[in-house]
Amino acid sequence: MAVYTSISDEDLASFLAAYDIGDPVSFSGIAEGVENSNFMVRTTTGTYILTLYEKRVNPDDLPFFLNLMNHLADKGLSCPQPVRTRSGEMLSRLNGRPAAVVTFLEGIWHRKAMPVHCRALGTELARMHEMGKDFGMVRENSLSVNSWRPLLESCGAAADGVKPGLYAFLEAEIDYLEKNWPADLPRGVIHADLFQDNVFFLGDELSGFIDFYFACTDMLAYDLAICLNAWCFETDGSFNITKARQMITAYQAARSLSGAELAALPVLARGSATRFLLTRLYDWLNHPEGAFVKPKDPMEYHRKLSFHQSVTSSAGYGI
Repeated sequence: MAVYTSISDEDLASFLAAYDIGDPVSFSGIAEGVENSNFMVRTTTGTYILTLYEKRVNPDDLPFFLNLMNHLADKGLSCPQPVRTRSGEMLSRLNGRPAAVVTFLEGIWHRKAMPVHCRALGTELARMHEMGKDFGMVRENSLSVNSWRPLLESCGAAADGVKPGLYAFLEAEIDYLEKNWPADLPRGVIHADLFQDNVFFLGDELSGFIDFYFACTDMLAYDLAICLNAWCFETDGSFNITKARQMITAYQAARSLSGAELAALPVLARGSATRFLLTRLYDWLNHPEGAFVKPKDPMEYHRKLSFHQSVTSSAGYGI
């Protein structure tokens, strides 16, 4: 989450008049994240999140995201639910942007993940994958392996200004991934962005997932690989195998991973690290002036990718 587009008190009051959620009491921007403009809105009936979808989001994808949240909530996953206008619409417009209001999810995210949090995440991730089996919409992953080379080329020689030799390093990695990317693993709905700030807890109990705006149809094990990268490295760059083992075994208890999925974990983890290294690199080089959010360090994912390049089997993740 982040803020790129500002709104005035008058804009907000006019916008909320289309909803049956009371009058605005206060609102404030949410600075975390990288993709859309988000505001916490308190009204006379409760607390909500208002999202303005920025130019990087394809408006054609929004029905997938919003209907998915409804589907998962109906199945029992704790996640925000879109609020409909009085005329029944989940999508509106505000300040030239598509916009939606969703319910507020109680909880906080843990900046320092512990093994117990990784175990809870593994269980809930597998549950989400099972709940998504009968979701009727499909959205292909626009940030999968076929997008990585064009993304690197869009960064160009400026990549080497971040780290000398980075362009060639990434070019060689993409060569490897294009040749070795799995083609026939189980697929379904994945969140694709379950970083720590998108997973809420009440104490050590997981209270829900937020921010489904990268969700798509892809390999289920790829979602797990994204979580390994996001949750199982320490601030010094070291890989915490205890956290990884807790996450994967808890996932396995709720949804069994096939032998092919386990064998593919190292390449999926490399792909996940490459994806976030590239998007962070692009954002680092193309940071919009005036945005309230700081771009995230791409080199964090360079270090993670370098670790995964040394892993030859799922045993490297504690399995």
